[in-house]
Amino acid sequence: MKKLVGLSILLALVVIVLGAYARLTDAGLGCPDWPGCYGHLNFADTTKNIDVAQQAFPDRPFEKHKAWNEMIHRYFASALGLVILVIFIKSLFSRRYNMPKKLPFFLLVMVCFQGALGMWTVTLNLLPVVVMAHLLGGFTVLSALFLLYLRLTPYRIPGGDPRMRRLGKYSLLAIVIVTGQIALGGWTSANYAALACTEFPVCEGDWLQNLNFSGAFSVPYAENYEFGAHPYEDRMTMHITHRFGAVLTFCYLSWLAIRLYASAVSRLIKNLSVLMVSVLGVQIILGVSNVVFSLPIAVAVMHNAVAALLLLVLISLSYTLYRKT
Repeated sequence: MKKLVGLSILLALVVIVLGAYARLTDAGLGCPDWPGCYGHLNFADTTKNIDVAQQAFPDRPFEKHKAWNEMIHRYFASALGLVILVIFIKSLFSRRYNMPKKLPFFLLVMVCFQGALGMWTVTLNLLPVVVMAHLLGGFTVLSALFLLYLRLTPYRIPGGDPRMRRLGKYSLLAIVIVTGQIALGGWTSANYAALACTEFPVCEGDWLQNLNFSGAFSVPYAENYEFGAHPYEDRMTMHITHRFGAVLTFCYLSWLAIRLYASAVSRLIKNLSVLMVSVLGVQIILGVSNVVFSLPIAVAVMHNAVAALLLLVLISLSYTLYRKT
């Protein structure tokens, strides 16, 4: 079971990376229908019948590379769903007295909901709320899988200090802050606002006078949300909010790491604190690089992947602080 969960964690990371890649290559509607692609469940059939595909969807010209990006993402997501189903079934019939039951069930529900969000992403033409929810759902599945992996691991903290458990609430707050920052990043990306500001550290022009929070966090009506439906002022506000969120996240996690490192008796907690700051530093560099180098795809994809790793480090840290020695 532990090996199976480990495999599912790797699959979940791959799905998150592929989802980011599909998004950044504008392949979210590479296949305008769901679950198939231009009327075919098998993508190879689509490529053999391009003329038929074009007739079925005359408003969506067939672009093979985008369709491939989208279908590969769907294939890996389906594989992840199948593995999670197996984990749930094995948990039901396991004779281990300490085998978690609720967590596998939650994972099964979440992966089914993710499938629905994937469908709505296509059928609602990249509605930003759905796109952001799909991103957060992917991170939730990854986090729950990692928590299940920790639950299946014999866990003892050498030299544990009961005082450290009182710091656990700060690590939980860190998870909330990072999740909020991921949501802001997802909202910015879903509305094509990643390049709304091309200067660093501040936005170009009279940005302070153009802030519009009510517009930035609303959903205007549009038949298709591909390439965004908000005016520039709204997108700029999204981008600025995400930057300020990054500053808040950096300050809080840096303070938490210093506090934990200074207070910890356990070497494990010290190592996790150092790892948290290291991953955070890489994430900040990637975020700045996205602006300075005009959103290179490789950097932007890594920005998503490292955000996932940072979340896993925080989960491991919180689990360690709360786990009884």
